[in-house]
Amino acid sequence: MLDLVYPPSTAPLLKGCARARSSEMLPIVDENGVVYAQAPRQYCHNGVAKPLHPVVHLHIINREGEIYLQRRSERKDLLPLRWDTAVGGHVSYGEYLLEALYREAYEELKMINFNPIRLLSYVFESGSERELVNVFATVGNFTPAPDGDEVLEGRYWSPGQIEQTMGKEVFTPNFESEYRRVSNMLQALL
Repeated sequence: MLDLVYPPSTAPLLKGCARARSSEMLPIVDENGVVYAQAPRQYCHNGVAKPLHPVVHLHIINREGEIYLQRRSERKDLLPLRWDTAVGGHVSYGEYLLEALYREAYEELKMINFNPIRLLSYVFESGSERELVNVFATVGNFTPAPDGDEVLEGRYWSPGQIEQTMGKEVFTPNFESEYRRVSNMLQALL
C-alpha cells in the first residue's frame, strides 16, 4: 500500500456507531488501505468492535545507529510512562499518511525537516483496538523536542540497549513487536 484510498464522496459513518460530539473521526479501512467508512476515535478504541483504522509510526535513527524513543506521558490512557516508537499517531479522516506523519512529528517532537522512508505496513491488534500500522524511518542528526504533554521525554538508545531491555515491561508491546520486524531495516539505512 502506498497511501489511503478515499471514496469519491465522504465515507459513511460505520454501521453501529453514533457520531460523537467533539470527537476525532478516523477512517475505517480494509487491509489494503481502502477507506470504506469513518468512526469516532472512542468507538475504535472500545475493545469490542475494533474496526481497522490507520496509524503512522516514525523511527528516528542518528548517524551512530542509535534509535530515538519517546517516553509516553503519564496522562496517556494506554501504557503511560512506557518507552515507544519516536512518533506514533492516528490518521484523521481525510488525511493521507504523510500528512498525518508530519502532523504527528510536529505535535509530539516539533520536527518538520526530515525525509521519511516508508518501511512497511502491518495489522496490529491489542485488547482495545486494531490498527493498520504504516511504518516510516528517517536518518539524521536530529534533536527532537518532546512536547511534554503526550511525550514526557525522549532519548537515543543503541540497538544493544534496546535488546537488553526487551521483555522487561519498559517498552510498549507494540514497539517490541515492531522493532523485531524492522530492526534490520533500520540498520540497513545507515
